[in-house]
Amino acid sequence: MMSSMAWRKLKKSRTAMISLSIVLAYLFIGIGCEVYTVFCEAHNITPLFALTDETNCYAPPSPAHWCGTDYQGRDVLARAVAGIASALKVGFVASVIASVIGVCLGAFAGYFGGRTDDWVVWLYSTFAAMPTALFILAFALLFSRNFLAPELLLVVRGAGKLLHADPGALAVYLAIGLTGWITLCRVVRGETMRLKNMGYIQAAKVAGVGDVTIIFRHILPNVFHLVIIYFTLSFASAIMLEVIVSYLGFGVQSTPSWGLMISDGQERLWRGVWWELATATGFLFVLVLALNLLGDALRDALDPRSAK
Repeated sequence: MMSSMAWRKLKKSRTAMISLSIVLAYLFIGIGCEVYTVFCEAHNITPLFALTDETNCYAPPSPAHWCGTDYQGRDVLARAVAGIASALKVGFVASVIASVIGVCLGAFAGYFGGRTDDWVVWLYSTFAAMPTALFILAFALLFSRNFLAPELLLVVRGAGKLLHADPGALAVYLAIGLTGWITLCRVVRGETMRLKNMGYIQAAKVAGVGDVTIIFRHILPNVFHLVIIYFTLSFASAIMLEVIVSYLGFGVQSTPSWGLMISDGQERLWRGVWWELATATGFLFVLVLALNLLGDALRDALDPRSAK
């Protein structure tokens, strides 16, 4: 939990508080959109962002449609707002996966050293050598084209129902999570190497406390500020990667996505239809900028070395 001192430092930064307000606003809107979508599906209602009007395609911004309409006459602003839910889901799920993997591997490698450390270093060096974008695209293709074994396909469908996501979205969640843990693992590993030689850790060993207990009770709480900072920054990276994959046609398909909107808008930009591309890009820019600024502010507030 964030200490009161860190919160006071954070409140002194106007940029941090504005960024936090923007992120919270996106969060509440995203949750509301997700609840609304589930409600509409349960009651067989067409959501507002999916309503089409073939007589009003490519309508420019107006009082009736503040950000215009797309090629099916759907309201662009409504689809951009609905896309918040897709962005937040991929950012949250992927960041959780990456954080769990990075923290566990980094803590065990730093604490035990030896062969455990060698294996973890080899593992993250191997993952770091992989082209991230190609890895994510391969996962997306594997999931979305039903190239999985029947047993795994059942698991994917179950996870899709739980997260209310299509196979392409699940592939993006998993792929980003499996490739995004490397930096956190390195940082946690180095910090654990430093902490395991501290006096209170040695005292716990003398008292007969088990290694796993020491890691989770004494070491991880002291590196949790790193996890918070990393989670915030990786959240933004995951959102941008999802937009890129969806833009290429391998990510989110069944629900509104900023990547799909940017792809559609680019194809029609030559006709002067600029509002779909501008709206999706604007929503993405504001959220990613707020997350990056908030991450920098959290690093300044939570890093003990910044107080010296």
